[in-house]
Formats: sequence, structure tokens, C-alpha cells
Amino acid sequence: MAACKKPEAVVVPPPVVEVMEITSTDVPLTSTLIGQLDSPQNVEVRARVEAFVEKMLFTEGVEVKQGDVLFELDRKPFLEKLAAANGALAEANAALNKYEKDVARYSDLYSKRAIPKQDLDNAEASVEVGKANIESAKARVESAQIDLGYCEVKAPITGLIGAKQVSIGELVGKGEPTLLATMSTLDPIWFYCNVSEVEYIKAEQRSRTIGKDVASLPVHLILSDGKEHQDQGRFVFIDRAVDVKTGTLRVRAEFPNKEKLLRPGMFARARVDLGTRKDCVVVPQRAVLELQGKTFVWIISQDNIASQRAITVSEQVGSGFLVSDGLKPGERIILEGIQKAREGAPVTALTAAQVAAMKAKSAAEAKPEKH
Repeated sequence: MAACKKPEAVVVPPPVVEVMEITSTDVPLTSTLIGQLDSPQNVEVRARVEAFVEKMLFTEGVEVKQGDVLFELDRKPFLEKLAAANGALAEANAALNKYEKDVARYSDLYSKRAIPKQDLDNAEASVEVGKANIESAKARVESAQIDLGYCEVKAPITGLIGAKQVSIGELVGKGEPTLLATMSTLDPIWFYCNVSEVEYIKAEQRSRTIGKDVASLPVHLILSDGKEHQDQGRFVFIDRAVDVKTGTLRVRAEFPNKEKLLRPGMFARARVDLGTRKDCVVVPQRAVLELQGKTFVWIISQDNIASQRAITVSEQVGSGFLVSDGLKPGERIILEGIQKAREGAPVTALTAAQVAAMKAKSAAEAKPEKH
């Protein structure tokens, strides 16, 4: 009769889950933009006359001052042109001197009725032609001096100079201004990016809620190695129109670059501070589930009953999500053990500290006793 007794049913304890109580917090609002750095001034140094390169007087990749001589071109042909122009000017002056003396002599003869009026008129006209010839000769002298000055290629700005594009002995300026080198200013440095219409509208709305203009919002530069640039920047340009092909707006921010660390062409991210939103609900990303385009969390009631609830997530904040609807402070959600929860079923709800203490106790009990 004893063997026929039915065994008692085994009662399975509720699963253990880690929970977190919802609290309100102030959330800093930011927006991250991806773009590229560029110099405010990228100047191409070009040859303006046709000549052979004789000297290169700079070190590639260093900063040069405005007015420093970078290249020297062969001056001899231009010295000859200047000498010829000065000779032509001397001839024009001599011719004018003769014409003026002719006018003086013809005026005296005409007053005595010794020559006709036409001879005097011709002499006076010759003086005017002589003066015009002098002006033309002076212009040719000035042109020759300018061309001679172009044989010294000077730095147009103060900035960092790149690699030379020509070699000593090479003919430059034949038919077109030959590129010799490129210079860039580095302080400040510019950050360019394209912002979508939605991002721009959101930034405008958020900035207005905190009483600021978008152009006055602080901007922080994050480099490709993940480190943040030490100096804060600001927006200096927002394009007048959206590009209809891409649906984006061209934006430029400016950052100090005293150490010349930042260089044109670098890729970077800019974090824009949009103020702080008060009394927000933020939940960790691991507590959020997505199913068929909707977002859910598991809620634990006061009597430790689990139930799933749909929430509305507005944006990501750090490693969590900002919840705009569906949760309120004081409620509890499951962080760990979500897969154990069942709708309407009880659970053993423990905080993170209680879970850690339970694991430490289990580890201590599992250690063998020393004899």
C-alpha cells in the first residue's frame, strides 16, 4: 500500500531576475555630426613668368612667414628686358627733348613770318607724340620690373607649406602658371559637414527651448582616435539653402588649433551641446526589446508579477534610451533574466546589489574546506 502512494508535486520557485527602479534624471542633449577638417586658406603658389627654377629656399612641411622667398627663378632674361626697356625710355626722352627745341625754334620763326603755320603745328604735334612715347616706354619698364620681381616667388600668407611640385632646373610658367607648392593656414581650423533637414530642424527647436541660437551652441571635436580636442568650437557658417539632391545643409564650425595638431583632410566628429532636459526617464539598452517595429520592457508589479509593456523611445542617450512615454518614476523593470520572464507569472525580483551578494555567497559556499 505504501508503494502505491503518489509522489508530491515539485514546486518550482519563481525565476530570479535583476530589476531596476525607474528614477527621473536630467539628461544632457547632444547631437553628433560626422565631417572633415579643412583650412580657412589653401593657397596655391604658382609661377607667374616663364623661367627655369634656380633655387628652392624652404623646407617642405614647415611653417613659413608671409613674404619669405620660396623659389628663385632665372633672372638673366628679365634683366635684359629691363635694360632694353630703360634704353627705349632714354630714347623717348631724347626725342621729346628734340621736339620741344623744334617747337621753340619754329615759334620764333613763325612770329617773324619766316615759316608757315603748318610747320609749327607739326612740331607741336611731334611733342605730344614724344610725350606719349615716353609713357609707353615707362609702362614697358614697369612691366619688365614686375616680371623681374616675379623671379622671386614669395609666400603669399603665413602658413604650413606642403611638398614642392617642381625641381631645380625645371622650366615653369610655359603657357600657364605652373603649380610650385601649396600652403595652408592651420589656426583656426574648419570642420565641414552636411546636416540633414530633420537634424537641423531638431537642433533649431531644441536651441529655442533653452533660449539660444544654433550658431551660439558649444561644439566639441572628437578626433579619429576617440580623443576630444582640447578647445571648444562654434558654428560660423550655415548654408542658405538645402541641397535638393542630398537633402542636406552645408555647415561649418571653427576650432582653435594653436598646436597645429589638426590638419586639412582629417575626418572627425563634432558633438553639439543642445542643453539639458529636466526630469527624464532613461533606461539601459539591455532592458529594451524590439518586436515588429514596437519597443517593450518587462515591468515588475508590487507583488512581483511580470508583464510586458510598450514604451515610446525618442532617442539614444549614451548607453541608454530616453523614454518619452510608457514609464514613470517608481516603477521597476527587468535588466537581467528577461528570457526567464513570462506574462503574468511571478518572479523573484532582486536589485543589482542583492544579485552580487547572492553570487558572492554561492562562490564562498562552493569553495572546499581546508584541512
